Amino acid sequence: MKYDYLVVGCGLYGAVFARQATDKGKKVLVIEKRNHIAGNIYTEKIEGIDVHKYGPHIFHTNNKAVWNFINKFSSFNNFIFSPIANYKDQLYSLPFSMFTFNKMWGVNTPEEAEKIINEQKKEIKSEPKNLEEQAINLVGRDVFEKLIKGYTEKQWGRKCKDLPLFIIKRLPVRFTYNNNYFNALYQGIPVKGYTKLIENMLFGIDVKLNEDYLKNREYYNSISDKIIYTGAIDAYFDYKLGALEYRTVNFENEILNIPDFQSNAMVNYTDKEIPWTRIIEHKWFMFGKDEKGNDLPKTVISKEFSREWTKEDEPYYPVNDEKNNNLYLKYKELADKEKNIFFGGRLGEYKYYDMDQVIESALNFCSREFC
Repeated sequence: MKYDYLVVGCGLYGAVFARQATDKGKKVLVIEKRNHIAGNIYTEKIEGIDVHKYGPHIFHTNNKAVWNFINKFSSFNNFIFSPIANYKDQLYSLPFSMFTFNKMWGVNTPEEAEKIINEQKKEIKSEPKNLEEQAINLVGRDVFEKLIKGYTEKQWGRKCKDLPLFIIKRLPVRFTYNNNYFNALYQGIPVKGYTKLIENMLFGIDVKLNEDYLKNREYYNSISDKIIYTGAIDAYFDYKLGALEYRTVNFENEILNIPDFQSNAMVNYTDKEIPWTRIIEHKWFMFGKDEKGNDLPKTVISKEFSREWTKEDEPYYPVNDEKNNNLYLKYKELADKEKNIFFGGRLGEYKYYDMDQVIESALNFCSREFC
């Protein structure tokens, strides 16, 4: 059978494009080298709990068009993300807010907190040049040392002085008693999990699992007019210019015969002596209830261990420093010369996208493709 479009990768970008193209009357085939749909947002039901198999995903956006689009395929609960930081068994509220500053310094007012931060940030004499300087400039030396440094260096495998400052700009800082991590108008978790959401998005579309495009590209090119490639851009070109760098994650999952382990969906471990970066307790994304609203008697936790990526691993986080970004631009030059092949998504574009940004990017591409 001949297809108008072959979509390589069954994650969020690929699924959005496949849905839009199908709704435009195009014949689409989606292939995926894993044995499941949904990419890294895949959720698996364990003990009645939707377990986020590749790490926690909380949907959040200020883009009403994106929110309206994603709600066609699932309703969302009203989960509000309020993680906790554990530093040497002392617990701090995240994001950085008056709750954090009260615990750190015993202050009660924004004026008191800002006074301490302004005093501590004086050590940064010029415009911040790296993550460490940016963090101190935002929240002072104390918060950096206890809540940022150890976690970040475990997460990225690099000293904070060697990391680009844009990474820390993702972290909100507030001088209010508001511990809603995301400053987003819309947020929540799909009520039946992300896998069901993607399944609904792909309804009526041909999907083949356990299919590796790069090992059989000549055949797949022959059966499709155009290709949407959402895999790693450097892998597509067989790493001919060198490999882009990523961080990957190992998970240690446990089913515990207790109803509650940490009373929070996510706890970050910010001292460097603890080998894992965080512990996820998946049931709290759904308030500890099953789909019928019943209390769940067991719980599932995942410890995350971040490490350097190899070609045998799943790439998670692009290392968007200057060296890697320059290498990506060289790959993009090659990609732009490809005929009828388009690159999209976190791996295809080598960008640290949030889910709403992935959807927005896919919808924008669709609007250009089908205008």
